[in-house]
Amino acid sequence: MAVIALMVILVVGLVGWTTFRPVATAAPTPGPPPPRPPLVVVESLPQLTEQLNRWGASGQFTGGVLVARGDAVLFRQVHGFADRRLGTPLALNSRFRLASVSKQFTAAAILRLQDDGLLSVDDPVCKWIQSCPAAWASVRLHHMLGHSSGIPDLMARPGWGVRRVTPATMEELTAESTQYGLQFPPGTKVRYNNAAYNLLGAVVEKASGKPLHIYLRTAFFEPLGMADTGYDDDASDVVVGYANLGGGGPSPQPDHNVSIIVGAGALYSTLDDLLVWQRALHHGHLLSPRSRATMIADHAPSDTPDERGRPRRDWGFGLFNNSIGQRVSPAFMDRQIFHTGSWSGFRNLVSYQPDSDVTVIVLSNNFHQREAVFLLSQQAMAEALGRPFPTAMAR
Repeated sequence: MAVIALMVILVVGLVGWTTFRPVATAAPTPGPPPPRPPLVVVESLPQLTEQLNRWGASGQFTGGVLVARGDAVLFRQVHGFADRRLGTPLALNSRFRLASVSKQFTAAAILRLQDDGLLSVDDPVCKWIQSCPAAWASVRLHHMLGHSSGIPDLMARPGWGVRRVTPATMEELTAESTQYGLQFPPGTKVRYNNAAYNLLGAVVEKASGKPLHIYLRTAFFEPLGMADTGYDDDASDVVVGYANLGGGGPSPQPDHNVSIIVGAGALYSTLDDLLVWQRALHHGHLLSPRSRATMIADHAPSDTPDERGRPRRDWGFGLFNNSIGQRVSPAFMDRQIFHTGSWSGFRNLVSYQPDSDVTVIVLSNNFHQREAVFLLSQQAMAEALGRPFPTAMAR
């Protein structure tokens, strides 16, 4: 009897341990990537075609635009030069620096590691960062993902001009961040934060045991067949970025130094690779339903003010959500999940309208074409949705 009683106790204890231990939420395993559409010019949106032909010929836009409804490409076109000095034109599969469009990949990595049971977005950052300041004790990973951590951004610190042009390792970036306290209590404000995403990159490395760019490649890019996406290591055949400086026409911007935005903006990709990513992310092929919903939810404090007289965006994890068509004329109200990117010669906007399953990708290798990139993205979205075609930015 004593033996039987002991066995019962052991079984009950084992069941209890199994019941109360953290359980991972299985993320889907990407199957073989679907066949890609032919890499050819597509011009099934006549108003956008006319606009881009005009702006491309005049130099008002240099870059690429892709529009898709579901898996069907409605528009794919590039204009301008990959390298003006050599006279090399842009190609449909040219690689562009993504800048802050990269943040959604770091956010997805954190959420995938949560799905795998290796971390939680509710973890204190000090669980993962060595020599963590006492002031950071209340900072959670979800605060950093949603830009509400209070950790000072790179550009908000003394010596930004020197840091901007000085290469750094992940360890050096982390050590520098830990020298600072908080600008506000975590979760009480939102303030856009590249430093927090660098720290999230360090968390990915610690939790996965792999460098960030290797983890992204093995977890996402290789399974999805995204062979033209990766970390910009100066040997990646990325097109030259330009800026309109001094009234002398576009000048190259060679000092990109993406090592200082390794978790926040250091990736490159192409129009079609980004379409593959958008399809996988928003159709449940990368994350568990719970994690994907968390990624696009609003994590800003309820008292976050409107932005420039318009309703504020929802602050997701590496993504925003808002009716950005209000910023063009004529306006349209469809909500879009989006992110912009700007860094050293590049301007980008990637947007997704979930109700109609429309993706718009605009990548430019000219830093000073901000308004052109935004207007083109909303013209593309409006025409794909059947809305009136915008003709200008709203003022």
